[in-house]
Amino acid sequence: MRFSAVVLAVVSAAAVGLAQSTGTGDATFYEAGLGACGVFNTDSDFIVAIDAATFDNFPGATGNPNANPICHKSLTATGPDGKTVTVTVTDRCAGCAPGSIDLTPTAFQQLASLDVGRLHGVTWTLSA
Repeated sequence: MRFSAVVLAVVSAAAVGLAQSTGTGDATFYEAGLGACGVFNTDSDFIVAIDAATFDNFPGATGNPNANPICHKSLTATGPDGKTVTVTVTDRCAGCAPGSIDLTPTAFQQLASLDVGRLHGVTWTLSA
């Protein structure tokens, strides 16, 4: 019985980690500045603010966002037409729906023109 409980706990923990390493949603862009990870960025940096639900519930996250293990991870986003951009997580997007991301203008332009404003159906993967 204990073996079953341990296996279930390990599988559940792995599933939580996997569930938070990929996502699908919208991509938008924003003016960079001091991010939730404690790093100051500019609009020309290739960074991303990840949705608040993923940021806040990432395994190992605590009340200190600067120490969140999701900070400084690489994220590769793929637009609906197959274009990709690789960015670094340095911020939390409070207004993003689960699975959605907010990119700097420079990063967003790798997927679409800024005139698009909001790009639907973007998938993303965090590197291990």
